[in-house]
Amino acid sequence: MSVEFCAAVYLTFWWITLFAVLPLGVRSHAEMDIPVPGGGDPGSPVNPNLKRKFITTTWVSAILFAVFYACVRFHLVSLPEFAHPLGG
Repeated sequence: MSVEFCAAVYLTFWWITLFAVLPLGVRSHAEMDIPVPGGGDPGSPVNPNLKRKFITTTWVSAILFAVFYACVRFHLVSLPEFAHPLGG
């Protein structure tokens, strides 16, 4: 596997994981009965903790990528099986 392919797979894992992690632990202004500053949306998060979520996304993606890399590297699953999952 080339470096470019590995980077593309890792970034794909990273973005999918980010979208899975973003809603975790978020409390809105409406849920916490806090007035929204400046006429914003009451559903907006009070503290989204983006730095923590980026760090969490990075290590979870690294683990997922390591499993993927090990499966491909040790021929547990070959890449052509991904390209043609139905054998066609």
